[in-house]
Amino acid sequence: MPTRPLPLHERPLQARVDHELAIVTAHHARIALAIEKFWGHRDCVEYLQKLIMSGGHQDGQTRVGFKTEVLSALINLVALHQNE
Repeated sequence: MPTRPLPLHERPLQARVDHELAIVTAHHARIALAIEKFWGHRDCVEYLQKLIMSGGHQDGQTRVGFKTEVLSALINLVALHQNE
């Protein structure tokens, strides 16, 4: 019987988190480090939601926005954090 890779939704929770964090890390390493630091705390979801809604900067700097794959990864991380 031929084998196939597991679809992302069938992978263990930590593998899905690692996959989404890898996407964020590839484009925004500093943000990924902050997510890893907050992961597991209730503040993490709030931080992720602020990133999604505001673009990330609290200090008044403007941001063009996140690439589609990064935005998708951030949204998926919110859902994964709430599943934990």
